[in-house]
Amino acid sequence: MTDERCTVAVVGGGTAGLALARELMRVQVGRVVVLEREAEAGGIPRHCGHYPFGLREYRRLMKGPDYARLNRERAKAAGAEIRTGTTVTRLLPGGRLELSTPCGPSSLAAERVVLCTGVRESSRAQRLVSGDRPGGVLSTGALQGSVYLKGIKPFQRPVIFGSELVSFSAFQTCAHLGISPVAMVEEESRIVARKLFTPYLWLKRVPLYTGVSSPRILGKNRVEALEFEDCNGALQTFETDGIIMSGRFRPESALLRRSHIAIDPGTGGPVVDQFGRCSDPTYFCAGNLLRPAETSGWCWTEGIETARRVARDLGQPAPSTSVPLVTKDARLRFVVPQRLTATQLEDGMEHMYLGLETAVNATVMARCGDRVLWSGSLRGRPVRRITLPLGEILRARPDAPVELTLEG
Repeated sequence: MTDERCTVAVVGGGTAGLALARELMRVQVGRVVVLEREAEAGGIPRHCGHYPFGLREYRRLMKGPDYARLNRERAKAAGAEIRTGTTVTRLLPGGRLELSTPCGPSSLAAERVVLCTGVRESSRAQRLVSGDRPGGVLSTGALQGSVYLKGIKPFQRPVIFGSELVSFSAFQTCAHLGISPVAMVEEESRIVARKLFTPYLWLKRVPLYTGVSSPRILGKNRVEALEFEDCNGALQTFETDGIIMSGRFRPESALLRRSHIAIDPGTGGPVVDQFGRCSDPTYFCAGNLLRPAETSGWCWTEGIETARRVARDLGQPAPSTSVPLVTKDARLRFVVPQRLTATQLEDGMEHMYLGLETAVNATVMARCGDRVLWSGSLRGRPVRRITLPLGEILRARPDAPVELTLEG
């Protein structure tokens, strides 16, 4: 069977994928095909029937479904082909994809492939929440699908497990059908989202418990209570009819794990250089598959920047030689990118993105052998956006692995 061919295949029709496809068409790279497994492209915002979306991208305040619709329309109007109900089943070397489509199995060969498959929330099992196995335990995504897409009210008085930005999105989703959360519970010592969200809890009269441990769900057919130890070691029991398991995002990397593409154990996503290029240089990556998890506005911008890198790479490929960028301090969970390509090209990432295992207040240093390429201060906490400049490191043209170390 002869492969169908295109210039760029985009795997995933969420915010990053649609912004990328539109930009690729704007710069006229050729034929661009977006492959989306859902019945409708748009990604997570399709399920978020609340504000705020679109301010950075379109200078207007929008609800999630309207934002997703506009992203789709703009990509289609630019000439991108969006194929829904199409699942990529295998990534093969050199940009060849095996597909499952409504018409049966097929294949597609692309000069470049961009992976934009995004993230998913950690499950109850992945977060080690013990206890019974009753109904009424949902992720934020499942809650949004039930409320906005199906009009289903899955519970009346849930506990929100987590305190990330998406946890406050869960509050807004609950309000849509008159659901009243009774508590927010967080395992970290402080709220994960910015402190400016704390007054929202006061206004809603919802207690916040941080530093909790040993969470346990109680209930037979339905959730009846959540039990946990608070920060002082006292046992707390909240009567509730539902649990919203919120946040702790993980990359949608099942395709990668069955492929030849190198995976970073820290992020769970692909190993990339500063151009977003994977270990197979035919493949690029953009959006939250790189590092969980950022806002739609961030992913939209990253999609556009990656599109420009892909367009340039089609005519002027970057060198294939690179050196690892590694972290060996136990306090550093991951760094993106994981490889640095020495080149005169300056359209790569301007910053590296760090993930932390614990709160850090230290000096971070980038070393190449005995050379210190860059140093700066680092203060941050887990599940927070932490970016540090890459330019000075790249200008030093490292010819051996670059290691990030912490002092203090």
